[in-house]
Amino acid sequence: MTRRAETTGNGPSLSDRLATGLLELIAELRLSPGDPLPTVRELAQRFSVTPPTIREALRRLQATDAVRLRHGSGVYVGAGLHRTLMANPNSAPLQDELVLQMVDARITIEPGIAALAAAHRTEDDLTQLELALDTALRDLADNRPHLNFHRELASASRNQVLFEVVDSLLTVRAREQRMVRVLIHDRRRDYDQHLAIFQAVRDGDPAQAERLTREHLHQLREDITERLG
Repeated sequence: MTRRAETTGNGPSLSDRLATGLLELIAELRLSPGDPLPTVRELAQRFSVTPPTIREALRRLQATDAVRLRHGSGVYVGAGLHRTLMANPNSAPLQDELVLQMVDARITIEPGIAALAAAHRTEDDLTQLELALDTALRDLADNRPHLNFHRELASASRNQVLFEVVDSLLTVRAREQRMVRVLIHDRRRDYDQHLAIFQAVRDGDPAQAERLTREHLHQLREDITERLG
């Protein structure tokens, strides 16, 4: 028996078409991340397919976090629903030169992000930035959640695409970020620099926030270059 999910000709597979239909349904119902979808059985009836077929389409959407399947609970809209950029989760570790290129990319991108954050941050953004500040002084073995200051800064920019660029770098390159953190000479200085950036953002000073972020990242690059030899 031929599976209905197989590709027909050169067109999209049934699973692809169902995934598109599910996204259209989410938009039609005006659902947001965290909201529940109809049950798998209800979705199968709506699209006139079997439950296993609808589950296959849902798994495709789950891979990009557009939906989340919770065993025994149901299907929910995922936080990745509105992502415009998708990072490669299978990336290989970076070599030393590429670690430096990653920091160079951050030097190009993040000062402008800090300026936007100073112009557009909300009180909630400032709260998150304050919670992220103490990460620079924590012991690496500390198991409490580590909010990343630069991710929260990108979030405060209120620009979804820029946030996703930074989030992708920090998430997919977590190994390299941990290495970078170990290479930081002076953790107290790192904290003080983050604090100064936070104060500029809090005070609504885009030029100062941009300048301080650029200086901070150049210092980070110098530390890494020296330690890598």
